[in-house]
Amino acid sequence: MSEPEFSATGVRIGRRLRSLTLGGQVLIRDGRLVLLTSRGREIDSAPVEDVHTLAPRFAVRRRALATVNGTGYLLTLRRQGAASAARFVDALRTAREGVGRP
Repeated sequence: MSEPEFSATGVRIGRRLRSLTLGGQVLIRDGRLVLLTSRGREIDSAPVEDVHTLAPRFAVRRRALATVNGTGYLLTLRRQGAASAARFVDALRTAREGVGRP
């Protein structure tokens, strides 16, 4: 396995009003987005080209919405700084552009 293009720990991952984990991990590696619990169990994963994201402009800048395999997740990236959601969306966009290149 190669180094992840994006890695964030301590991420609150929720679905609707339900919190799935308070200290989860988000990885973008080898053209896939992976959501993990605090214990390393996979919540969901998908190829980056199948993931839809949104970082609300006027909302809290540490939150991003991600749709993975048709399921919507609210990601709160607390430990990564104020503009962490924008960095996550940028990393996902960069990974999409890199898919299919030799």
